[in-house]
Amino acid sequence: MSTTDAESTSTRPDPARTEVESVTIRFCGDSGDGMQLTGEQMTYTSALGGKDLATFPDYPAEIRAPAGSLPGVSAFQLQFSSFDIRTPGDAPSVLVAMNPAALKTNIEDLEEGGWLIVDEDAFTKTNLQKASYEKSPLEDGSLAAYRVVKLPITELTKNAVEGTGLSTKQSVRCKNFLTLGILYFLYDKDPEPTLQWLTKKFASKPELIEANTRALKAGYNYGRTIELFTSHYTMKRAKLEPGTYRRLSGNEAAAIGFVAASVLSGKPLFYGSYPITPASDILHFLARYKNYGVKTFQAEDEIAAVTASIGAAFSGALGLTGSSGPGVALKQEAIGLAVMTELPLVIANVQRAGPSTGMPTKTEQADLFQSIVGRNGECPVAVVAPATPGECFHYAIEAFRLAVEHMIPVFWLSDGYLANGSEPYRIPAIEDLPKINVHTRTDPEGFKPYARGENGQGPDSLTRPWAIPGTPGLEHRIGGIEKSDIDGNVCYDPMNHQHMTDLRQAKVDRIAENIPDAEVFGEEKGKVLVVGWGSTYGAITSAVEQLQNEGKSISAVHLRYLNPFPKNLGTLLSNFETVLVPELNNGQLLFFLRAKFLVPARGVNKVQGKPFRVGELRAVFEEALGA
Repeated sequence: MSTTDAESTSTRPDPARTEVESVTIRFCGDSGDGMQLTGEQMTYTSALGGKDLATFPDYPAEIRAPAGSLPGVSAFQLQFSSFDIRTPGDAPSVLVAMNPAALKTNIEDLEEGGWLIVDEDAFTKTNLQKASYEKSPLEDGSLAAYRVVKLPITELTKNAVEGTGLSTKQSVRCKNFLTLGILYFLYDKDPEPTLQWLTKKFASKPELIEANTRALKAGYNYGRTIELFTSHYTMKRAKLEPGTYRRLSGNEAAAIGFVAASVLSGKPLFYGSYPITPASDILHFLARYKNYGVKTFQAEDEIAAVTASIGAAFSGALGLTGSSGPGVALKQEAIGLAVMTELPLVIANVQRAGPSTGMPTKTEQADLFQSIVGRNGECPVAVVAPATPGECFHYAIEAFRLAVEHMIPVFWLSDGYLANGSEPYRIPAIEDLPKINVHTRTDPEGFKPYARGENGQGPDSLTRPWAIPGTPGLEHRIGGIEKSDIDGNVCYDPMNHQHMTDLRQAKVDRIAENIPDAEVFGEEKGKVLVVGWGSTYGAITSAVEQLQNEGKSISAVHLRYLNPFPKNLGTLLSNFETVLVPELNNGQLLFFLRAKFLVPARGVNKVQGKPFRVGELRAVFEEALGA
């Protein structure tokens, strides 16, 4: 539908247009209200319009929470802008609440003076009781700080789709598209891409195409004709680096990155996994790439998943296993087996709030201890962590590069915020991707399974050969009982155990020679240094940038390599009076920085299942600068 199509339904002139630079919208309602789909379509249309964007889907943990209940609220927030952004926004400037429960759980986040669009048809006595409202907030004056737009969305939807053959229940489910149409008008977006998507999505169900198309157009026209909106908003295209872009979520970027590692290394990829939120999408995405030789294995449990992946690594494939914290806990003994056998295994951990089952759909960064020191015995592994959804692609490749070139297990740490969030990602040129140097042993002359320096790393390398079963003359055995160095025989000698323990640690430590130095955002010396890792990047960098623009002495370092640390990190930490470490945990990176570098760093900690906001970090940083 073009703007001309909409204009043909009314002679009322358009409201005035106001240009804005950035907008943050949050859709919220029951799981069955289609809030995630609505947000995805708003995101897709914004991306096609050339806007920079970031998203934050927020799912309920309960699979089938009662309709209208507080635990059943699903939300999707996105920020789109005409300039470079790093977060989905602190506070929404527009909140769409489809029922009282959605309003109650989200209203505190809406900025003062922001638009509040509600479906007044849903504010029934029963729904108000479910949300623990004694009186309707639409009538008691409690929403006076906002620009409230009360719309009969349910009734408008029923009228729009009348005659399409849908039942009343099916008709009501189209109300998310009517709401989307209103927002498309309000923010000057072309509905045509969504109409095309509907045609493809429901190609076998023409009645659903017709109903949702009617709802979307009705919402667009309604937004244009009612006088509640005195203005609608336009935005210039963002100035992005030239190139071909696609919108990627963190989990999708990770899956594509793991496939890319397979192509770059010339080794088939095997993914052993057991479904778990929020990591399951990696399994779903990888299952699509059978034409690239990818084998996906949905195991009966976490232990079977990781041991199958270790077997794949032993056989010469890229062994990958994935889970979230509870599943990684079950994998730990087998990860120790990969350490002992010195096989290249990547463990993808998409972190979530814990402990135990915790809050399965909420984000957290509390598995760093688990990754670095979470196994029995002295059992070192490497750890990398992407900072943005797009970086999930690059560090998927990097994890396998380190695993293969150093013959060690590598943890790849993401979290629910990165996994489900998305951003425009510029597709890199193939020649710009890193090389993965694979050196498998083929010569049987003098072969020993734990000989060193035979994997292409030079005469001082500690890397043992990758000998593929079935290669003539390379028959060997490896396992979980301590091995004698060089020949790999079972060995209980105390000094050999000391030697092998030190050697396995040295293998990880030596990775520091093969990774880049930590980069400073700002000056390399000053008053305050903020050190972060993982998904805190956007909020930290934005807050630091704001203060730098005001002339404040503050810099930031964001770590992608967490074990080992970059070689220059100790020097950087010593160059600042105060070191702050924001984390979505109670101070796990802080613990390692204090222990290794003996710096009096201070933690900035949050364990609420929600990401940091730029504003809350800025306040902490300002306090440190003042002190």
